[in-house]
Amino acid sequence: MNTVKVEQYITKWLTDYISKSGLKGFVVGVSGGIDSAVTSTLCAKTGYPTLLLNMPIHQKSKQFDRSNDHISWLDKKHHNISGLTIDLTKIFESYSASLPSQVQDHLSMANLRSRIRMSNLYVFASNYQYIVVGTGNKVEDFGVGFYTKYGDGGVDISPIADLLKSEVFSLAKHLGILPSIQNASPTDGLWDDDRNDEDQLGATYEELEWAMHYIEAKSSSPLTEKQKSILNIYNQHHKTNQHKMLPIPVCNIPGELKNN
Repeated sequence: MNTVKVEQYITKWLTDYISKSGLKGFVVGVSGGIDSAVTSTLCAKTGYPTLLLNMPIHQKSKQFDRSNDHISWLDKKHHNISGLTIDLTKIFESYSASLPSQVQDHLSMANLRSRIRMSNLYVFASNYQYIVVGTGNKVEDFGVGFYTKYGDGGVDISPIADLLKSEVFSLAKHLGILPSIQNASPTDGLWDDDRNDEDQLGATYEELEWAMHYIEAKSSSPLTEKQKSILNIYNQHHKTNQHKMLPIPVCNIPGELKNN
């Protein structure tokens, strides 16, 4: 991948989009991870106002610190950057206290964190007349559907959604993203423990990218037992999460029923 040209292409795409939108800038939720670091840096390079929100909810200190470190690093490099920390822990706790205990399974409550953050991003976007920028990559958004529907999947634009995770890492190295972020294990930061993306997905991003390439190429080459297992993991996630990746089904009423 030509990282220089990809950087220039995405930056121009962002610039063109916002100049035509009539809106004033970008808002990005930063998590201390590679995807949000790359996305926010590309937004900053447009020269348009870019607001970075660090939104902890019972966050691990290392994740919180990486987010703040990235905001400080980017602020020193670009005059158009502003950053805020909005601690949403009490909102999450208040919401949780209002729910029956039987609906508070771990996955539902993890997704609730993401949806609270999405709502907060749109509060600022509405007030500032900004665009909410998505941080999902191609493997997450179109491969295994590894995001929260109407959470981190609730965005206006997705500048890195055509980049594989490995390509995001290559771009991060080119952009000089902080080593602490480049070297961190990918995680969605929605859990109280230290589980990372690989723990949840059952495979590494490298393995999932291999599965995507294998399927797209319609390959029929012999597979090892390990490769069969990876392919099965990929296919299961892809099938289960179709409701996220496909347009919302619309019940189209036949004209003869509506006009009678």
